[in-house]
Amino acid sequence: MKKVAIIMGSDSDLPVVQKAVDVLRDFGVPFEVRVLSAHRTPDEAQQFAKSARENGFGVIIAAAGMAAHLAGAFAAHSTLPVIGIPVKSSTLDGVDALLSTIQMPTGMPVATVAINGAANAALLSVEILSVYEKELEEKLRAYREAGTNKVLEKDKEVREKFSC
Repeated sequence: MKKVAIIMGSDSDLPVVQKAVDVLRDFGVPFEVRVLSAHRTPDEAQQFAKSARENGFGVIIAAAGMAAHLAGAFAAHSTLPVIGIPVKSSTLDGVDALLSTIQMPTGMPVATVAINGAANAALLSVEILSVYEKELEEKLRAYREAGTNKVLEKDKEVREKFSC
């Protein structure tokens, strides 16, 4: 099975990234977590992106706040799918990171999840990998079914509590 690379621009992004780690662990998807900056370690980030496919990766998740050029930098140097996680910062509540991540030029696509949306980034990675991994597709179906059942159970509880 292909691995997922989880790259963060700073270790301060780790509390957000942890949610992606948890989801990938739950699905049994192999991953690596790195701190690489588009601005402070551009050579290392570029080398990682260029060699990611040969090193067994199938998807790259890039989490960054503020200017958030990390996902775009990885997309520029890899043909693997890149998923950007805009990370909420103290100055503009993550809107700056969101806009930096979604506003990619034609030819450099980056899938973008919600601000601090690491769990969805991991789930999207699982969906991408499930195209070739039947076992992941089955796990996704079970995950969604469990989510449906949880909502239906809550609906039942609410209806019982508020029925006339």
